[in-house]
Amino acid sequence: MSENIYPTFDRMLTREEHESLTGTRGVMLWFTGLSGSGKSTLAIALEHELARRGLQSRLLDGDNLRTGVNAGLGFSAEDRLENVRRTACVGRLFVDTGIITMAALVSPTNDLREMARTIIGPADFREIYVATPLAECERRDVKGLYARARRGEVKDFTGISAPFEAPEHPDLVLDTAVLTIDQSIARLLRLLGLEA
Repeated sequence: MSENIYPTFDRMLTREEHESLTGTRGVMLWFTGLSGSGKSTLAIALEHELARRGLQSRLLDGDNLRTGVNAGLGFSAEDRLENVRRTACVGRLFVDTGIITMAALVSPTNDLREMARTIIGPADFREIYVATPLAECERRDVKGLYARARRGEVKDFTGISAPFEAPEHPDLVLDTAVLTIDQSIARLLRLLGLEA
């Protein structure tokens, strides 16, 4: 009897074969930061720049994921953990297919981000801390969430009624209150080993 109870994996293309087809090494750029910090904006801009260069990429945006694969999850500690776990598992599939993958999620604790790193694999995981200050995020209040949180209408809102732990050892720190999108993209491209 075979040791492998999942024999389908033995017949699928390998990661090396996928990367040979895409011409890209799979990697995960995990954008973390407060709501309104610029995670999605930067990831979208990077996605467009990579496409312009003919490189395969995929954005896993927290808001979009919550309308599909993560639908029904709230913001309790358990739901946040499941949100990050599912996103990391889906991200791993893209990374293993030789695609530059970006996840834009608040993912507010070091434990959650470490779980994502473990699922993806440390060699393929780059933590991007979008360190835009709370005051600037609140000033932007793109989705009106900070105002609702201040009125007590949103429970467990990160930065107001729930904590955010700054990453201990991020691969890159970007403050969108100081850096332009172009400056941030140039730093992200350098992190990927691509010339700006």
